[in-house]
Amino acid sequence: MAKKQTMDHAQLLVLSLLAGEDMYGYQMIVELSRRSDHTFEMKEGTLYPVLHGLEREGLVEAYQQEAPTGRVRKYYHLTRRGTAALKEEAQAWQTYSGAVNAVLRACPALGLA
Repeated sequence: MAKKQTMDHAQLLVLSLLAGEDMYGYQMIVELSRRSDHTFEMKEGTLYPVLHGLEREGLVEAYQQEAPTGRVRKYYHLTRRGTAALKEEAQAWQTYSGAVNAVLRACPALGLA
């Protein structure tokens, strides 16, 4: 049986951040932490390899822009292909997490039923 290739959850989280607006790296780290109530504390050493992989796959594009402080930052933009991948993977995640939750709810030891 062939195993389905699935997107890494870090990639899914990054794509979901970029669906709202273009962001630079540190901004993504802060926003991911804020949106997840500090559950996801992504480090630069994790984020940048994910971004570079998404860029190689054509799911995001990078560009440089001067910030109000005068500093030039590298921003990332979700492409059309990235939007399609995000929608597909978000649906797959919803299906998967729904199935896990259904199994957990039926577990008498957890008292969720």
